[in-house]
Amino acid sequence: MTVILLRHGRSTANTSRVLAGRTPGVELDEMGHIQAKGLVDRLAGLTIAEIVHSPLLRCRQTVTPLAADRGLTPLVDDRLVEVDYGQWTGRELGDLLKEPLWKVVQQHASAAVFPDGEGLAQVQARAVTAVREHDGRLAAAHGGDVVWIACTHGDVIKAVLADALGTHLDGYQRIVAEPASLSVVRYTETRPFVLRVNDTGSDLSGLAPPAQPAPVPGGEVGPRGG
Repeated sequence: MTVILLRHGRSTANTSRVLAGRTPGVELDEMGHIQAKGLVDRLAGLTIAEIVHSPLLRCRQTVTPLAADRGLTPLVDDRLVEVDYGQWTGRELGDLLKEPLWKVVQQHASAAVFPDGEGLAQVQARAVTAVREHDGRLAAAHGGDVVWIACTHGDVIKAVLADALGTHLDGYQRIVAEPASLSVVRYTETRPFVLRVNDTGSDLSGLAPPAQPAPVPGGEVGPRGG
């Protein structure tokens, strides 16, 4: 099964340099709406089985044009919601740089717990569980590999990718997920394969599931036969 981890389009908070977190009403800015509409053409060559998204407005706005074009009704999964930054929510990033916890977030993310919020290890656990559960459900429903979309937030995507790469959460800040970027993971019975990270281009035709994956040495079937 192949999941496209879609970060929402550029939001008003992205340009104001404020840590929005779960603040209600944060929406896409003008560029974000352009990016959302652009997904229709970017994904034109792919059959999308399902769209799942975070409950926050900016994610719903991001997938709405694509869902309308494909005649899909998106599912909302609370486990894909933005990090609960607690007391950090709504603060300017410039101020947060002065906080001792900032260095922990950057260098030892697995130990980072936001004041009155959640820990990044909790974020990774809930998000990975959600992605794998949806992936398994769709595999059972379709009897084979299909492509589906999980629209969520930057830190959430980076945490899922770290898991898929077999990278410790402490290294997740080395991963980049820009607004409207696509990161792609193909899950198999034995392990995930990371096909793309932070893709902001338009040619995604290569993500279509192969008709008959070729075996690789050792008997395992890879995402492209190797």
